[in-house]
Amino acid sequence: MKQTVIYKTVDQCDIKGDFYPSDKKDAPVIIYIHGGGLIWGSREDMREEQINFFNSSGYHVFTIDYRLAPETKIDGIKEDVEDAINWLKTKGSETFQINVNKIVVMGSSAGGYLALLTGLMNHKPDAIVSLYGYGDITGSWYTRPSSFFLQKPNVPKQLAYQLVQPKPLSVGPIQRRYAIYLYCRQQGAWLDEATGMNPITQLDKIKTYCPYYQLDHTYPPTMLLHGNKDTDVPYEESVKMNEKLTEHQVIHDFITMDNADHVFDEHWDDPNVKQAFQRIIEFIDEHVQ
Repeated sequence: MKQTVIYKTVDQCDIKGDFYPSDKKDAPVIIYIHGGGLIWGSREDMREEQINFFNSSGYHVFTIDYRLAPETKIDGIKEDVEDAINWLKTKGSETFQINVNKIVVMGSSAGGYLALLTGLMNHKPDAIVSLYGYGDITGSWYTRPSSFFLQKPNVPKQLAYQLVQPKPLSVGPIQRRYAIYLYCRQQGAWLDEATGMNPITQLDKIKTYCPYYQLDHTYPPTMLLHGNKDTDVPYEESVKMNEKLTEHQVIHDFITMDNADHVFDEHWDDPNVKQAFQRIIEFIDEHVQ
């Protein structure tokens, strides 16, 4: 049965997590981080089929919220993710009566980026799984107008900014937030809005939030999955991360989902998706169990 907790409160904003237990009490925990360009989404975005799959495979699942951009910048978002891991390590055993010595962090899209970012934290997870994520936020695909998103209805800056809230928020429905993301991608303004930093004069500081530039041989075992027809996050971003992990001799695996677009895992009935998730289980079984 799902159990909801508040793992952090900051600026009167409660940040929550949902815990889905496996029947196996001493099972490792998979922390799931949702996507949404850091701008929209919630802990409830993980598909029920995936939660059930991981539970039945012997893993607890802990899905988390985090404060959203642009109201909160990347430094605060990273802090929230790190605090979620620390909360689970310090409070998880007494709150859920589980063993929290083994933790996997998994995320999709921007959540995949945040999952990869945990490999740079003081308390690294035992393994990382990135679904169509990215390890570099300085690439031209994020800093220049996107030809794909320019094909969609134009979002004026005034409209986008009307949707930005005066206070931090940790849950943002796509219906109320997507226009902010669309504006950012159409204008090449995502990096500015998500980091609050100038991508030219503060590039070195921004790179400290890029696993691609910061990882070394101490990075956790990592699995990357990406569709080679992704229209949002370029497939090449996972190719780059795969090369960097190889360079530093980090244990890793890279699955290319042939002809698959963004959020390919929504197609749970696709045999290729189920096979990919079975490989995720095999990978984390080998490196975490």
